[in-house]
Amino acid sequence: MKINVPFQNSKPAMTSRKLLFILAVIHCFSSDLFSQSENRVYKLFPQGTILHGNIPFNNDTLKKHLLDIYLPRDVKGNVPFVVFIHGGGWLVNDKYADIGYMGNTISALINNGIAVASVDYRFASQAQFPAQIQDCNQALSFLCKNAEKYHLDKNRIAIMGFSAGGHLASLQGLANNNKVPAFFMHNAVQQFNIKAVVDYYGPSELASLGSSEDPKAPEAILLGASPVSRPDLAKAASPVTYVDKNDPPFLIIHGEKDDMVSPRQSKLLSGWLTATGVKNELIIVKDAPHFGKMFDTEDLKTKVITFLNAALK
Repeated sequence: MKINVPFQNSKPAMTSRKLLFILAVIHCFSSDLFSQSENRVYKLFPQGTILHGNIPFNNDTLKKHLLDIYLPRDVKGNVPFVVFIHGGGWLVNDKYADIGYMGNTISALINNGIAVASVDYRFASQAQFPAQIQDCNQALSFLCKNAEKYHLDKNRIAIMGFSAGGHLASLQGLANNNKVPAFFMHNAVQQFNIKAVVDYYGPSELASLGSSEDPKAPEAILLGASPVSRPDLAKAASPVTYVDKNDPPFLIIHGEKDDMVSPRQSKLLSGWLTATGVKNELIIVKDAPHFGKMFDTEDLKTKVITFLNAALK
């Protein structure tokens, strides 16, 4: 279903080839070491995790168009992968941010043979919506086009996001089969084999957020207007708009005492998914705030890994 939205001799040559090969190996090795040293969350991953850091995914020099790929040690063949989308009100943070308090879950992903691709995207202060979902789709397009190079299985993809990243993860997963040209750079629509979405406390309907009348709220900066004053833009940017029976299964996790994004946002998304016949599970974490280590407990880690193992098998 398509949805429109409003916005010179052989011996020296052999020596040269050997020299070039040696230089290439040295460059790759030193590049990997540099990537590891500047990556502030790499130490949270299992020993031996392979890092490909700061890869440009849009053939430009924007810092917000970079991604990191973390692969299981001794990777053989192509492995399923999770696209990790950070939070920060669409205004702050980076591709390391939420990994910092999700170390147990991240380690479990790698130990279960699932790669992680953590992406950056433009802030709403740099570019208004739909720039953010365009960046997420462009990053996923890059990963699929380069799947063989990075040992990724483009037919087994999951999306995981936190807060604003949860909004983008849900939006990417739900709009994937809706063919929305505005959600892609140059309107170049693609459809990906997204098998699952894990949404941690993401907004699902922008017009029903508690701050939806505030022109200075993050969602207003995202849209360029408060959701109440421009409900058309809010609807186009809300994940619940794109729910249909062909969507992938969802695991939705939200803190009971979240004072930034009400748990009603996740309850609403779960309600729409259930009413439409999409498999989903909603977990309200007792006494939990908006983010933090309460979402990286053994029980929740097991829930996430079990869900993804089943969806990505």
